[in-house]
Amino acid sequence: MSHDSSPSPPDADGPPAPPDGDGVTAPPDRRALTAFAWLWVGAPLGYGVYELVQKATQLFSG
Repeated sequence: MSHDSSPSPPDADGPPAPPDGDGVTAPPDRRALTAFAWLWVGAPLGYGVYELVQKATQLFSG
């Protein structure tokens, strides 16, 4: 029977979570920031795809 007396390795996600109880705050709600970031990237991407399709149609239709 082998006995490993070394402590378990630290969690790769960072420090352990605090215990439940009073004084523990929830992480901030970032849904608005996430939506804004998706729009910041998605709107120009959508416009670029739209322009690409229009120009490709002109190019291949004559």
